[in-house]
Amino acid sequence: MQSNEILGVVDSVSTEKGIEKDIIFKAIEIAIASASQRHFHEDADLYVEIDRETGEYSTHRNWLVFDKDDEEFHHETHISKEDSKLDVGETYSVKQENIVFGRIETQAARQVMLQKVREAEREKIVEQFRSQNNKLVSGSVKRVTRDNIIVDITHEAEALLPRDKLMPGEIYKINDRIRAVLQIIEVEGRGPQLMLNRSCPEMVTELFNIEVPEINEDIIEIRGIARDAGSRSKIAVKTNDGRIDPVGACVGMRGSRVQAVSSELGNERIDIIIFDDNPAQLVINALSPAKVESIVMDEDSRSMDIAVNEDNLALAIGSRGQNIRLASRLVGWNLNIISNEEAEAKVKVDETEFLAKIVDSLDIKEDIAEKVISSGLSSFDDIAYADNALFKEYIDSEEEINRIKSAAEDAALLEAMGAVTEEEDNVESLTDLSLDEENIQKLSNKGIKNKDDLAELSIDELQDIIDISEDDASKMIMKAREHWFN
Repeated sequence: MQSNEILGVVDSVSTEKGIEKDIIFKAIEIAIASASQRHFHEDADLYVEIDRETGEYSTHRNWLVFDKDDEEFHHETHISKEDSKLDVGETYSVKQENIVFGRIETQAARQVMLQKVREAEREKIVEQFRSQNNKLVSGSVKRVTRDNIIVDITHEAEALLPRDKLMPGEIYKINDRIRAVLQIIEVEGRGPQLMLNRSCPEMVTELFNIEVPEINEDIIEIRGIARDAGSRSKIAVKTNDGRIDPVGACVGMRGSRVQAVSSELGNERIDIIIFDDNPAQLVINALSPAKVESIVMDEDSRSMDIAVNEDNLALAIGSRGQNIRLASRLVGWNLNIISNEEAEAKVKVDETEFLAKIVDSLDIKEDIAEKVISSGLSSFDDIAYADNALFKEYIDSEEEINRIKSAAEDAALLEAMGAVTEEEDNVESLTDLSLDEENIQKLSNKGIKNKDDLAELSIDELQDIIDISEDDASKMIMKAREHWFN
């Protein structure tokens, strides 16, 4: 390409597309280097520099300074320390003669340049919408394909709405108006893309932002949401003004506000509940109108056993487990619904197991152990730090009380050390599956503590917890099961 041609292309494209000249210069540099590559070895590292003032360009080739005795040394990409007069690891660059382009090279350069300009144009449009990421936008359907709906969101920008991001049963035709949440997603090999989503939880929160002015004014906050798109959602709301009822404000006069949101979502059922910092109370609110009788929390595994009476069991679980599943997502804990009878039986089993432990560890008689448990002491820590007066009702000797408390303190320490060792072993077993700390924590929050727990998951269940492809999930589960067969 001639210098005047380069400057002419830069000026015309910059004016037409509204792209900075430097971006176009860089696109042409990459295009010329790519077209020149066919005249060099396929592994040659070429780059081109264009003078921004004159349009003149120069071609350069890089070699990596490498140990010539290394078996990986390649003369097309590497150069020795002696020949380059540079240190190992540095880059040795030599100016090359510019290639005279024929028809094929010119066509190749033009295609690369057009591709880079299109990418720059797309990135410019994406940047314009960066502030609207995860916000509600509206547009009209431009084209419908088998897998996607292309939507015009402005005169110069279009976004892609994949069919799996629609709500069940939704059908759109060309020129139909549509509202959806805009999401800027990085697509491998294509950079950031404008995508639309109608099935995400943000769709519900954005519609409430429109219908409930108090949310925009920060008087009411949406603190959590769980959604089964097209079927049912649960949202937890909190007021920053004690005079305002957050649930009533979101429902509106005669249900007008919540009905407007539900209508946009295909009459999706929406449960609005009061947010509470106490997860147990939040669960009670989330399961309403089912009445919760008792809750047993395990903070280590972030799970709760929730006891309800037989009359409320089906209501608490919901159709196909939907109610308890949404409540679990909203609270962020694993929830296990059990009947009152099962809860009482579980308490009896736990008490019996603890009774055997304290008889053995504290060297006391069974009748004394029963009195310790009936005093409300349910762990070795409770016993170790209880007031001596509590024991004097059934133990006369102060010395014996101190011995029991000291033994309980030792037993608590041994229990804690055992738990730490078990946790370390569990983490190590999951690390063997090439899981990073973030994914191990996500699994742990769902009660997946070790290889055996993971091995019992299905591919879909694993994908629901961590971001992993179907193929990788299958391989990971099979690897976790290997020790079963050895």
